[in-house]
Amino acid sequence: MSAVAEIRDLRVEIGARAIVDGVHLRVLPGQVTALVGASGSGKTTTGLALLGEYPAGARVSGCVRVPDGLVGYVPQHPGSVLNPARRAGALLWDIARAQVRTLPRSERRAAARERIVRALSLAQLLEGEELLRRYPHQLSGGQQQRVVLAQALLLGARVVVADEPTTGQDALTKRRIVDQLAEVARQGIAVVLLSHDLDVVRALADEVLVMRGGHVVESGPAERLWTAPRHPWTHELLAAETRFPEPMGDVQATAVLQVRDLTARHGRTVVLRTGALTLGAGECLAVVGRSGGGKTTLARCLAGLHRDHEGELLLDGVPLPRSLRARNRGQLAAVQYVFQDARAAFDEHRPVLDQVARTALRLRGTAPNQARTEALDLLTTLGLTEELVRRRPGRLSGGELQRAALARALLARPRVLICDEITSALDTVTRRALLDLLAAVRRDRPDLALVLITHDLDIAALATRIAVVNAGELVEQGPAREVLTTPRHPFTASLTATSVRLAAETRT
Repeated sequence: MSAVAEIRDLRVEIGARAIVDGVHLRVLPGQVTALVGASGSGKTTTGLALLGEYPAGARVSGCVRVPDGLVGYVPQHPGSVLNPARRAGALLWDIARAQVRTLPRSERRAAARERIVRALSLAQLLEGEELLRRYPHQLSGGQQQRVVLAQALLLGARVVVADEPTTGQDALTKRRIVDQLAEVARQGIAVVLLSHDLDVVRALADEVLVMRGGHVVESGPAERLWTAPRHPWTHELLAAETRFPEPMGDVQATAVLQVRDLTARHGRTVVLRTGALTLGAGECLAVVGRSGGGKTTLARCLAGLHRDHEGELLLDGVPLPRSLRARNRGQLAAVQYVFQDARAAFDEHRPVLDQVARTALRLRGTAPNQARTEALDLLTTLGLTEELVRRRPGRLSGGELQRAALARALLARPRVLICDEITSALDTVTRRALLDLLAAVRRDRPDLALVLITHDLDIAALATRIAVVNAGELVEQGPAREVLTTPRHPFTASLTATSVRLAAETRT
């Protein structure tokens, strides 16, 4: 079978460093080719080469051959390519109208709508036209992703590059994405999958390339690679997948943060109701549920980032202002938030060390020199060298930036630390290291209350308690072991069953 796209001997240099070196890739129609590896290994640079996109100032050599038709791209953070001022369906209508403009005027609207419906169906965007009337910020990450994929399919893409498509997705949505990409491949479209999620790669990939340090260290049919890996790095990736820290244990503690009858809105639409929720000192609460179900809205309410809500938030029994801007310095320091997209949380023009040190300056009134010393000590403890953190964010990998974001939050000496999907974009080895790091932080700070927003039920199992959110409602909460093994609510049961089934299917 002839390749629909091909890369030969690709080398991409920035300064004196090659971020991709000697990469070969053949993409076949109707097949899924997966690139796996750690953050910074060169996966995204290789995938973007198919679109003719390279980092600013890069020197490029080698050969990249792509089809005459469009190469579609679904980025890891699809909201970044959607116009926030236009409704989600606006660009789809623009594309479809351009395609039918040669038809008689009376037939154009129906023909355009038919094309859009076909693209939506192929992208598994089953919510249909009602969803397309929303603005991007009113969509979940999974919904944004499917809108972007529908745009590429409507344009007639023969190759689709999917960059971490399951990042930050729950088990049910992940299952849907697997089905969605499999259906795209069945239409004869080539899929290039860039992913840290080895379960999803197992379920989809025909061919796998393992990357490290800009090189392909191993490649071959997926079935062979899983059963008989040859390179030590492949062995390490697979081994780290199954090793997790010990569960965090039961904690009986005084309440630090209390939520009472919280009702959050987007405009007039109610997006979250929680009833009562309590977080104790030393406790780890995992919040799980579907993408778009209200987990991040809950976290943002706690942090003062979503102020359109009613009900009470109490910190040590004292009401906590709804808006971040109304909180005093002590309250800002007490509740800290680590975002899923660590790169977007940093100013690209300033060294990472300066940005981390600013937390101690602003929230604790620490002198500048002392703040930098504290920041550097903490960053070093988290495994980041002084040379590395004196760089700007663009020169750090996603995993490195996630550690820096964690250091910035910890430097405030918070009572409550909210971690929003901070492991979802990491490879198995880096994810394991970050989980070990969180466990060490909890040992050093036994009074710290930790909130883990996660779609990964293996990670949720490490918590002391789990809260399950679905369709804007807190449907179940309790000890982690109890919620996962004997769920009381039908949604929790479907969530745990889908997670187990996907894992079992990808290993058979």
